[in-house]
Amino acid sequence: MRFLLKKIKTGNIKTAFLLCIFGMLAFNSFSQEKKKVEIIQAESLDRNDKIPGALRLIKDVIVKHKDVLMYCDSAYSYEGSNRVDAFGHVHINQGDTLHLYADKVNYDGDRSFARAINNVILKNDSATLYTDTLDYDMEQNIAYYDCFGRIIDSTTTLTSKVGEYFLDTDMVHFRDSVRGTNEKYKLYSDNIQYNTTTEIIYFGGPTTIQDSVNTMYAEDGWYNTISGEAELAQRPQVFDSTRFITADFIKYNKVSGDGSALGSAHIEDYSNHTIVQANNVMFNEVTEVATATDSAVFIAYNKTDSLYLHADTLLTKPDTIEGANIVQAYYGVRFFRNDIQGLCDSLIYFSIDSLVELHNNPVLWSNNQQMSANFISMKQHADSPDEVFLENNAFIISKLDSGRYDQIKGKKMNGQVTNGKLTDIFVDGNGQSLYYARDKEAVIGLNRAESSRIAIKFKEDRINEISFLGSPSGDMKPLLELVEGDKTLSNFEWKIHLRPLSKKDIFWRPEKKKEEDDEKEKAVE
Repeated sequence: MRFLLKKIKTGNIKTAFLLCIFGMLAFNSFSQEKKKVEIIQAESLDRNDKIPGALRLIKDVIVKHKDVLMYCDSAYSYEGSNRVDAFGHVHINQGDTLHLYADKVNYDGDRSFARAINNVILKNDSATLYTDTLDYDMEQNIAYYDCFGRIIDSTTTLTSKVGEYFLDTDMVHFRDSVRGTNEKYKLYSDNIQYNTTTEIIYFGGPTTIQDSVNTMYAEDGWYNTISGEAELAQRPQVFDSTRFITADFIKYNKVSGDGSALGSAHIEDYSNHTIVQANNVMFNEVTEVATATDSAVFIAYNKTDSLYLHADTLLTKPDTIEGANIVQAYYGVRFFRNDIQGLCDSLIYFSIDSLVELHNNPVLWSNNQQMSANFISMKQHADSPDEVFLENNAFIISKLDSGRYDQIKGKKMNGQVTNGKLTDIFVDGNGQSLYYARDKEAVIGLNRAESSRIAIKFKEDRINEISFLGSPSGDMKPLLELVEGDKTLSNFEWKIHLRPLSKKDIFWRPEKKKEEDDEKEKAVE
């Protein structure tokens, strides 16, 4: 026995010492992990025999656990656990940065969890939360409520039935009956997240925001409550009493007024009865200027008919007269309305007087008539015939039947249009006419005449009366004496293959198709 003791004392003394040290460290670590609730202050202590292990603390109670200080009027502390039930003017201070107030708090230190009940207030440096019942996970630093709560920061008040406050990231997740207000906007939603530091709202469901200028709707995206910036996705809309905007994606800055609408964009101006559609629209709320590209379409509508116009680029801007606007379309303009169709390189539309200007070799079709010139303008009137003006190389062709065309040519022309039909035309300068003369319904010959000025009346899209106001010259040839060269004026070109026949046809570009056909032909060769 002595030998064994001696061997332990001499051979394993170092090992025994190390085991002793490690044991003490492990005990200290265990003691720290299981740090007990400390009673710092109370006027009286009493045991409650009805609640085993319960110690009642009365008046001016202060309890501490780890970094948590709890103040209350009275409390129960439970032996063998780190649970405390606090009552009356309860105030929890955690880490000097977070304060929780309530009428009652059930605190479980072992789970780092507290439930606050009645008149609950949770405050930190960025916001204050008010609710009736709050669960607070102190380890994860997350607070929950499901009985309606309200969070207020420096500018905004947000309420919801259900909320989760992630205090480490200053993010609040609001769900069910979400309402938000400040001096700049009102919000209605069922699912948003809000950063109390940046004051940015993130949408997670149908959300409506009303600011001083617009109403915005989206089911995904974000809104900066300070700057008014927003990015809206999933059925986004921006609208007011005079305008409506929707697209696949909308970006908007309230301060600068700049915005963009991408993917199936639709901008409607109620006051001017116009719509702009495109895959790419850039706009500014301040200047009221919008530019549309990529499948851009301009629509002017009324009770009876609508004009559909396509171009590579559409630009709308306000006119000098309040409430009126100007539309500019350029490169590859094609348009369709039931009573008139046309094409040109560029176009300008003035809404105030319904004036349309067509630039760079425009062509118009109405029924069986074709009008062309270097420049054409059309003006609509509410209570009188519409007007059409053709300038430089003006040419009007009326198709009668296969191979027969009435033709008028001149420097300038001024015509009247009633119910979509050309009724009168006045030719001013270098007037030429070629029309088939009739005896009752029978065609008796082809009449060719020239005069500096010519007045013409149409009936059922045919020349019915013609008056030469200058010194006319000309002749009429019987049908049997006609040769092919007699049947057309110089520069005659019937461009019917270019005519848009429906609103879908405005996207067809004949010159592009020709280029594609030429490329295919070269590839085959």
